[in-house]
Amino acid sequence: MKGRILLSLFALPFAAVGAWMTWSVGSTLVQAWQMSDWVRVEASLQSGGYDAHSGDSTTYEAFAEYTYTWDGQDYSGSRVTISSGADNIGDYQEETGRELQYAANNGESVTAYVNPDNPAESILDPGIRWGLLGFKMIFVVVFGGVGFGLLIATFRSSPEKDDADPAYADTPWLVNDGWQTNEIRSASRSAMWGAWAFAVFWNAISSFIPFVLVGELEDGNYIALVGLLFPLVGIGLLAWAVRRTLEWRRFGPSPVVLDPFPGSIGGHVGGTIDLNLPYDPQTEFRLTLTNINSYMSGSGDDRSRREKARWQDAIIAHAERGSRGTRLTFRFDVPEDLRPSDAERGDNYNLWRLNLAADLPGTDLDRDYDLPVYATAEESRFLRGYAIERAKAAQSTSDLQAVRRLVNLSHESTGKRLLFPMGRFFAGPLGGMLVGGVFAGVGWFLFVHAEARVFGSVFGSIGALLALAFFYMMFNSLEVRQTTSGLRTVRRLLGIPIGKIELARSEIRTLMKKSTMQSQSGGKHTVYYSIYAIDRSGKEHVLGDGFRGESQADAALELIGREFGIRIEEEDPLGPGVPAQQ
Repeated sequence: MKGRILLSLFALPFAAVGAWMTWSVGSTLVQAWQMSDWVRVEASLQSGGYDAHSGDSTTYEAFAEYTYTWDGQDYSGSRVTISSGADNIGDYQEETGRELQYAANNGESVTAYVNPDNPAESILDPGIRWGLLGFKMIFVVVFGGVGFGLLIATFRSSPEKDDADPAYADTPWLVNDGWQTNEIRSASRSAMWGAWAFAVFWNAISSFIPFVLVGELEDGNYIALVGLLFPLVGIGLLAWAVRRTLEWRRFGPSPVVLDPFPGSIGGHVGGTIDLNLPYDPQTEFRLTLTNINSYMSGSGDDRSRREKARWQDAIIAHAERGSRGTRLTFRFDVPEDLRPSDAERGDNYNLWRLNLAADLPGTDLDRDYDLPVYATAEESRFLRGYAIERAKAAQSTSDLQAVRRLVNLSHESTGKRLLFPMGRFFAGPLGGMLVGGVFAGVGWFLFVHAEARVFGSVFGSIGALLALAFFYMMFNSLEVRQTTSGLRTVRRLLGIPIGKIELARSEIRTLMKKSTMQSQSGGKHTVYYSIYAIDRSGKEHVLGDGFRGESQADAALELIGREFGIRIEEEDPLGPGVPAQQ
């Protein structure tokens, strides 16, 4: 209860600012609508200009004193714009003040708008200042969103639980309200609302940028065009939110029913999923299970949350007709020595994320589940063996096909030849090259045209390094060739050799798989594995890379070991000095 009170007190000022700005924005729109039928009249200026107000920053406020005649009666007015008060959003106040001062000094008349129902009411500019409105929307969305969001979350939250409570010593997953039974709902609904919240937040912040850019471009400040990236990103975020909404509306909750419950490190993570989708034997449903460490990086204002995948495996679920249309059955074999889920979330915690994906006509299936997985070494008891065996067979075939697509295997006079061609990493590096290129281009523009040499150098250098790194990923190749004495590996960049290794057959002890790289896009992790030959001194020599997930890496390990006649072993019981049997 004390925590709820403190959180509510923290949220109230934010909510108050959001409510105040909401009233201000709404009032502006209502007044603009009411003034749309006010009548134009000619007014005579007595004075005009703008005042400057100094504080943390200098703000400006245009002013005017004018008279006009309505229905034979004289009136006076002083209202210039709908929004009263000083500001420094763009140069509207200064420009308007200068125009009014010029007109007053030269005895020129101006146009005023008069309320026909109350002629004493008048205004010089009844238009909406969209830049100012967009600026206020930042406070509506950010402050109002934080304040009211915290208040709603506080009053809807369940009583706090403590994982140190002895009652949860043997069942720590029960601290999490979403893990009370073996039916685990996805995070799709919260992801949908989160996508909309972030999209609205981003677009509210960047909504005034196009209006400010007009004035900046008129002043010749072309570097301001960089600001257009923000509204363009906002459009992409809105498209992402729409996609998440369509996915939720089509598939609904679609919970996972775990067997065993909770999922088990050193055992199985398995279960069933019933989809509101007509059964189609041609549809492939892909499941990816990832053990992730989520942590805070940096310090002070530079703190940010990051995620690092520790382990990942991907399988194909067995699909059959179910009560709702399609039933999926799956089971992962989870190795030991991985981190269990943390029911409570702090600065540093571990989680197990299950992703279900399928390419379908219309809206694709893309669903994430946050699973409880603990070191119980339990195995599935109720999953049908037939379904599991069918899924394993389909997975084995899929993994082998994926490996063969990645690896070009050929036979030569001296033996086998494996080629990992350039372009095997494509989509991710291409996007990275584009991002790095944009950063480098902006840095060059800042350095050459904007005279921001230090900032431009740093910005451009970072972009260039990113572009070069992704260029290497896309255009490098690896050849592994069997020779009369052993193996030769050659690494090339754009076909030009940049590294060569000779391995004598007697020096190779065994093969090993190891995760060497990971990428993250849209909250989805992809862990890439490489295959290494281990020599008698324990040194690792890469024989293949780019395999996604542990199952695909296992298929690659088996293929490379079989083709080159190298024994694969978890541990070498004979010690490092004895070569493997071949």
